[in-house]
Amino acid sequence: MSRRRTLSAKKKIALLVSAAAVAGGGAFVMASTSNAAAPQTAAESTVCQGLSTALGNNQKFIADQKAAPDAQSEARIANREAVIAQIKVQQEASGCVVGESAQDSQATQPSQAASPSQAGQPATSAPATQPPAAGNGDDAAATGQQVCNGSTVTLSGEGGAPAASSNQFPAGTKLKVTNLDNNKSTTVEVTSVSGSCALLNNAAFEEVREPGKFLIRRALIEKVG
Repeated sequence: MSRRRTLSAKKKIALLVSAAAVAGGGAFVMASTSNAAAPQTAAESTVCQGLSTALGNNQKFIADQKAAPDAQSEARIANREAVIAQIKVQQEASGCVVGESAQDSQATQPSQAASPSQAGQPATSAPATQPPAAGNGDDAAATGQQVCNGSTVTLSGEGGAPAASSNQFPAGTKLKVTNLDNNKSTTVEVTSVSGSCALLNNAAFEEVREPGKFLIRRALIEKVG
């Protein structure tokens, strides 16, 4: 009888140890999965950086409208709030930190200035030596005055025909935006105000973007009309 009790106790201990090992392994797997699914910040992903910049631009636009309102401010703000909601959906779908925002004048600009130099060209001369983009229907667009040197370009999240918004140029101004990383360009008309030099709507951004990216780090912006 004593022997049976001893064996029974040993079996119980073995079962308890096995259960603890399984539970510990499960906890490790869950922790690993949780870490792998952690949202990325703008510093960790170009996609997230582009979306955070777009969000920051729209937030700045709303702040500017509230600081100096006019008869159309309420409608503009409502429109941009809808855009912000859509950008947050894109952040979540892309695995980014939802609600993270930044202005395009922040940390990306020093790296932009360095990029042409790393290619063996002075930073100030890189845009001038870049050949005109081809294949996008912009061949006839005249090369104009370079503006907003060093600015990054992202999207506003707005729909409609290709267009741009700007904090420097009035409605009706035509801007040619060239992505120097893939040599694609688009010529669009400024139709509204934003928080950056040139903010492209979704249709215009699709014409010059690189697949999977929401930010153009090396952009040539020209005023052509």
